[in-house]
Amino acid sequence: MTIKSTLPPGAILLPGFVTVAEEEALLRALDGGAWSSELKRRVQHFGYRYDYRARAVTADAWLGYLPDWLMPLCRRLETETPFRRMPDQAIANEYMPGQGIAAHVDCVPCFSDRVASLSLGSACEMIFRHRETGERLLVRLDQNALIVLTGAARYDWTHEIPARKSDVVNGERVQRARRVSLTFRNVVI
Repeated sequence: MTIKSTLPPGAILLPGFVTVAEEEALLRALDGGAWSSELKRRVQHFGYRYDYRARAVTADAWLGYLPDWLMPLCRRLETETPFRRMPDQAIANEYMPGQGIAAHVDCVPCFSDRVASLSLGSACEMIFRHRETGERLLVRLDQNALIVLTGAARYDWTHEIPARKSDVVNGERVQRARRVSLTFRNVVI
């Protein structure tokens, strides 16, 4: 099985998409909200609630408009990135060292053709796996980096974050700290 350190086609990585000051403000806003512990990790839903059991989003899952504190970031996604739309759904996932997320493709019938995720707090390694060939790509998501998935990266590759307390970067073990991902999507109903 081939393992490479590169991006799958259709993925774009934008390092330093937010400043440290913007990151701190986003984390303060999130920590001032209500975290749900319905999963092994804590989550917050904005715009629409994703039903993990049904693997669906329905019209009655609408929670309201995205909060004002997210709007500057949403406008930047629309104007400065390949996301190119104002998102109407966001999920914050908190990962403590040792936590991860299983390989998946964001729900195809639920969400449009673009997914963007911002890494806050700590870096981690994301693994992309081609659904047909099994080819693996390792991608380092640095603190404050944004990754946008379109085309093949959105549909033909799963992505996951291994549940571990450290990653190996350039031959050195780097300890993980608390990481919060903010994932933006558009709901298809």
